[in-house]
Amino acid sequence: MWNWITELNDLQKNVRPIQPVVLVTVTRCSGSTPRDPGTKMIVFKDGDIRGTIGGGRLEELAIQDAKVCIEANATARTITYPLGAKTGQCCGGVVELLMEVLFNGPHLYIFGAGHVGQALSRTMAGTPFLVHLVDEREEWIQSDQIPEGAVRYSDGWEDFIESAPWDAKKTYSVIMTHRHDLDQQILEKLLDRNACYIGLIGSKPKWVRFSQRLQARQVPSEKLARVKCPIGIPFGGKSPQEVAISVSAEILSHYYGMQSIRSNVQLI
Repeated sequence: MWNWITELNDLQKNVRPIQPVVLVTVTRCSGSTPRDPGTKMIVFKDGDIRGTIGGGRLEELAIQDAKVCIEANATARTITYPLGAKTGQCCGGVVELLMEVLFNGPHLYIFGAGHVGQALSRTMAGTPFLVHLVDEREEWIQSDQIPEGAVRYSDGWEDFIESAPWDAKKTYSVIMTHRHDLDQQILEKLLDRNACYIGLIGSKPKWVRFSQRLQARQVPSEKLARVKCPIGIPFGGKSPQEVAISVSAEILSHYYGMQSIRSNVQLI
């Protein structure tokens, strides 16, 4: 029997890069309908599906509408389908579908699964963010201190940057590896990607050195201005968990601040 919960868990853990999907649920039926309330189907961005809500024209329309939800960055939408008038199906009933867009929220890419990276992944659990941890060191990326909901990547960071989705409104990235030279290499690559937040862990002197080196490599000043370093709200704590709380607060403040700005713009 098809298990939609197992399917979603497998998608989150194993699909690289993870892509948004729509969980379609039959929420209400009246008259003669192909499936009962509670029936579910998963729709992918390309129109591929897992499960079925009954096939036929109803399913075709549901797939089309689910793809529209993904493109529109919708969170959830309820759509009613009169089977006779809208789908041409002879049964003549009415089906209401709830479409929930999953894995389409903000993404946080953490480069470095060290003490602070792991703490940050734990602190961000339970927020709207889907957290991705990138680290080639197997002993760190496989740590049991990383929460179940975080997506782990042990492939090279260059491969991750090339394959991961980047969005100027929903992608947040934080660099906190175990080597400064690696931090700089990753940062230089990220400056060419769409992201609304690029954070680099470290002190002000570290950023002065990095920016001087990057300027010497002809990196434009407007790109360097995108970088936040030091990161976090400076309340004074220095333990990995305290730093993670500080960085999480800054990221969440940025995210909800941007959400507020977009809501106000829509109201004008």
